[in-house]
Amino acid sequence: MRPPWVIRTNRAFRRLYSELQAGDLLLGRLAIKVHEEYLFSDLLARGVEAFPPLLAQHLARSKCFQAQVFQNEMVPLTQVIRDRHDLIRAVNLYGEYGIKRVVTKQNRFNCGLGIHLWEDIEILYNQATLASDFPYPFVLQPFLSEITDVRVVILGDYLEAYARHNPYNFRHNIFFGGEARPYTLSPEELAFCRRIMVRGQFPYAHLDLMVTEERTYLSEINLRGGLKGAQIETQAYQEKIKALEESFLEEWLSRHPGAEIKT
Repeated sequence: MRPPWVIRTNRAFRRLYSELQAGDLLLGRLAIKVHEEYLFSDLLARGVEAFPPLLAQHLARSKCFQAQVFQNEMVPLTQVIRDRHDLIRAVNLYGEYGIKRVVTKQNRFNCGLGIHLWEDIEILYNQATLASDFPYPFVLQPFLSEITDVRVVILGDYLEAYARHNPYNFRHNIFFGGEARPYTLSPEELAFCRRIMVRGQFPYAHLDLMVTEERTYLSEINLRGGLKGAQIETQAYQEKIKALEESFLEEWLSRHPGAEIKT
């Protein structure tokens, strides 16, 4: 029986994939290609460990997966739409609650590029069912007009939050016209972020929140994100990520003294 392996590069991961076994460690984010997410299931089934954990890495790649796992923390009636059958059921549900204006989020787009506002869910249904190449799956949720858009960055003991606002359209992403200002999280908002991270097994995270007068909702969560608007500089950010990885590895090696490093 061989000693545990620590896989430190994606090159080693690809080279040794078929030989990985329970107790091995994958250190750092995996460069999994689009539609290769089945690898996460195989690795979990084999008992391979990872930092960040495989669940977090998978969640970070898919808005639809997040909408299913964190449905209770998102805007009420948030749905994952996989086909026109899901969509017509959502039309009925939203009609029951008198909801017309909706937002859709394309599964793998970032920087606000995959977010669309529809003035009436029937317009969405017509477009989706008449277009042969409509991009399923996607996330559907009611449009909330009065919110504060908050980005939270948590890296171990490092925490910062800032509100984002775009006066020209409803997408508050800073890459395309938004502005940032510091935001002080309430204890309840911070606890909300921590619960999300624990559920998704995120050791560090970028979280986007929608804060209303009534409560706080999760928009999405990621392991990485743009730093435009953040106070932390890119180098310091990367150093903190590296420190978290090395700290995890040091503790892991203390429990696996004979492990072999693979690069």
